Amino acid sequence: MWAVHKGSILSLVAALCLAWPAAAGEADEAELEILVATIEANKKALVAVSLDLEDAEARAFWPVYDRYEGDLSSVNDRFVQLIEDYTANFAMMSDEKAGQIVEDFLAIERERAEVREKYLEPFSKALPGRKVARFYQIENKMQAIFRYELARSIPVIEQ
Repeated sequence: MWAVHKGSILSLVAALCLAWPAAAGEADEAELEILVATIEANKKALVAVSLDLEDAEARAFWPVYDRYEGDLSSVNDRFVQLIEDYTANFAMMSDEKAGQIVEDFLAIERERAEVREKYLEPFSKALPGRKVARFYQIENKMQAIFRYELARSIPVIEQ
């Protein structure tokens, strides 16, 4: 029963992540904010089910997780802005603009890695090593789902 529940939550998070890029082009800003909040809420549920935390672990983990997500939210906001910038300039992108977008993308990726590294120690203090590894695996899987859909939906710059 636990595996079915976990699978259902993963399916819901995946569906919401997959719906985001399509909705981002069609929805107004308020709808997009609601969708992102829904994804974040379901992501937390997936993490909770997947980690199966003891009470003491949960008390130590969730405050760290909330700070982690807060730090990641500014990185994610910059990433969304970058995608919006890319799509707004796609049709008539200059070499200079393309170079700036690549530089911004790499800076965002470095910042994302820095946040993840910054929280390794606090997560390791809150949880045993195997649960920390599992948490980062879950993060990577959700990021892979999201990235796959972005790769599928965002066109490549033509020559």
